[in-house]
Amino acid sequence: MPSDTLPPDTLPPEPARLGALIAELDTLTTESFDRDRSDLDLLDTRALVTAMNAEDHRVADAVAACGDDIAAAVDGIVARLRRGGRLIYLGAGTAGRVGILDASECPPTFGTPPELVIGLIAGGETAIHTAVEGAEDDPDGALADFDRLGLDERDAVVGISASGRTPYVRGALAHARSRGALTIAVAANADSVIATVADIAIETVVGPEFVAGSTRLKAGTAQKLVANMLTTLTMVKLGKTYRGVMVDLLATNDKLRARSIRTVALVTGCDHAQAERALGEVGGGVKRAILRVLTGMDPAATARALDDADGFLRVALTLALPD
Repeated sequence: MPSDTLPPDTLPPEPARLGALIAELDTLTTESFDRDRSDLDLLDTRALVTAMNAEDHRVADAVAACGDDIAAAVDGIVARLRRGGRLIYLGAGTAGRVGILDASECPPTFGTPPELVIGLIAGGETAIHTAVEGAEDDPDGALADFDRLGLDERDAVVGISASGRTPYVRGALAHARSRGALTIAVAANADSVIATVADIAIETVVGPEFVAGSTRLKAGTAQKLVANMLTTLTMVKLGKTYRGVMVDLLATNDKLRARSIRTVALVTGCDHAQAERALGEVGGGVKRAILRVLTGMDPAATARALDDADGFLRVALTLALPD
């Protein structure tokens, strides 16, 4: 089958619905065509690199403009997680993969259980690496996952959609909100449809894409930056870092074991041998090893101290070393 031929089981939408969708896409900046790039295919490679990099510079400013909304989202997520809830990302295509990537990085980076931050994608696991035809058009596509997870009012749901109109995301946010979950919409267009069904809207208006309509580019980069902020800043506020260092990381490979040793040495000023010894004495926990080195606590006492401090190393150290 030629590469530009649709699979035989792919049905086009009804003409009226297709016309309405075309009209809707005409209103989106992420779908617009920048005539300044009409000669893109004529540029040499170095000029292409310069032009694309110049467009990428716009992304950080678009994210910065949403600072208040991102802060509100972080505070809302923190409140839900403290009540025993979860952070659930969802999206279709690139947007879904961004959420899954961010969720998968939380356990090794912050020592969180895999069920705390979850990524869902339209079409299920197959869609992580292969397009699932029509999955993003189903507004009820996330319901089975919500039922499996037992979604409730303790949870926070982040729906990601470059266009801000994806039916899968719109429907999922509406269902999540009806169950009392905190709902957060992440879009790359202003006044997005998904913003109307969410408690908080983060709209990073990145403008036309370098290649018109290819929202894996600037829109996808903005989504990754926002996701980075949502999880990282949430974990900072939950005590998963200390002085800008990861102190709840899980040493699941040689690199992370080495990083754990370096972290203990960096925070305490001890040498690597002492840091490695302390980690061994407390079973590998970086926070506990830091407490062991700085306070001389026995291993069991380090665990109790962190429990008393609700997991915050700074608080545990203040209680143990009040002076």
